Amino acid sequence: MIHSIDLNFQGIKKAIASYLIETKAGPILVETGPHSTYEHLKEGIKKTGYDISQIKHVFLSHIHLDHAGAAWALAESGAKIYVHPFGARNMEDPTRLMESATRIYGDKMDTLWGTMKKIPAELLYQVEDQEVFDLGDTTLKAWHTPGHAKHHIAWQINDIVFTGDVAGVKIGDGPVMPPCPPPDINIEDWKNSIQLLKKIQPAQLYLTHFNAISDIEGHLTALENILDDWAGWIKEKWEANESAEEVTPKFMEYTAQQLRSQGLSDQEIETYEAANPSWMSVAGLMRYWTKKSQAE
Repeated sequence: MIHSIDLNFQGIKKAIASYLIETKAGPILVETGPHSTYEHLKEGIKKTGYDISQIKHVFLSHIHLDHAGAAWALAESGAKIYVHPFGARNMEDPTRLMESATRIYGDKMDTLWGTMKKIPAELLYQVEDQEVFDLGDTTLKAWHTPGHAKHHIAWQINDIVFTGDVAGVKIGDGPVMPPCPPPDINIEDWKNSIQLLKKIQPAQLYLTHFNAISDIEGHLTALENILDDWAGWIKEKWEANESAEEVTPKFMEYTAQQLRSQGLSDQEIETYEAANPSWMSVAGLMRYWTKKSQAE
C-alpha cells in the first residue's frame, strides 16, 4: 500500500509530498521533503500506523532541499539513504549545497528549508542506473533520469514510478509545469528522460509535486511541450541580452497567465509557486542557454 503524505509546506496543501510504502520488510519512504516540514512528516507517518523511527530505507529522487532536506534526520535514526552517486557527496557533507542555497534564499533559508546535517558515508547507498532492490515483498528499480538535475532518479515499483521532478509539477486539475532551477538543467537530457518514462509504460506516475497521474502519455507530452515553450521564451530574452532581473517579473507574469488561462484561482497559482517558483526557472534556463552557447 502507498500512502501519500502532504508535508504542508509553508502552510500550503498539495505543494510537496512524501510517500510511505508498506512492505513485509517494514515501511519505506520515497522523498523526505525539507527539514522545515519534518514534524509534518512525522505526523503523516504516524497517521499510517507507523513511527518515523521504523523507517530504515529512504529512497531519494535527488538532493534538492524540497526532496531530500530531512534525509539526515532519518539517517540519525539508522535509516539507509539511497541516492544518485553524483549527489552522495553533498549528502555526506552538505556545506556546499547549503552555501549555494543560502546565496539564493538568504535569510529565508531557515523558514523555507530548515537545517541540513551530514550523513555518515556508511548510511549512504550510491545507486546505479537500473539497480534493483528487494525489500520483503517489494522490488524497487532505479532509473537514472537526468534533465532537471544530473543526480536524478525515478523509482519504479511494479507498474508505478515515483518521478521526483522529472515528470514535472501538477497540482490538482492544473496543467503540468517543468521546474527548471539552477545549476544543471539540461533540456536534451530531460527530453530523453521523458521518452524513457514513456518506454517504461507505467500505469501511474507519483509526482513529488503532487500525487498520482494516470494519463501518462498526455501528461508527459504536455510536459515536453511546456518545457520547449519555457526554454524558447527564455532564449529570446537571453539572446536580447536581458538580465535575469529584467526577465524575472516578465516570466512570472507569463507563467501566471498560463495558469489563469486554465481557469486556476489565485490560491491555486500560489500553490504552484510554492511547489515550483517561477523565478527559479529564469535562473536555471538562462544558465542553460549560457552553458550551451559556451559549449558550441
